[in-house]
Amino acid sequence: MYFKITTHSAEETAAVARKIASFLRPQDVVLLKGDLGAGKSIFARALIQSLCGEVSEVPSPTFTLVQIYEGSDFDIWHFDLYRVTHPDEICELGIEEAYATSVSVIEWPERLGKNVPREYLEIEFNYGSHENERVLTFRGWTDRPM
Repeated sequence: MYFKITTHSAEETAAVARKIASFLRPQDVVLLKGDLGAGKSIFARALIQSLCGEVSEVPSPTFTLVQIYEGSDFDIWHFDLYRVTHPDEICELGIEEAYATSVSVIEWPERLGKNVPREYLEIEFNYGSHENERVLTFRGWTDRPM
């Protein structure tokens, strides 16, 4: 699968995340790539809130590296690997458990090294031609209608 969506506001980016959330099931991995400020955290927050309830507080795990949320049907592990200096550090975060039992949302997947799962949905965030415009490029998942 490969396609692009252009959003014109943070609200539109969040709406796309909520739509993607409706397709997620245990063992799914969503990789969020893009520059600082490109919308990865906005997307992750909306996706997690969609699965756990809008009242859930979803802070960025920049310093904790991982946050685990209890959804109604499965857990969601939110990884922010920006501060990871070596791929070996990732195993200590419980990523294998997350892959096996939960939905994993991973910001900065370039730092995964050998820990990249076999199947995943990758979403790359790029700045558009206007201030709030973002171009989201989707790659992966051949078995899902979207």
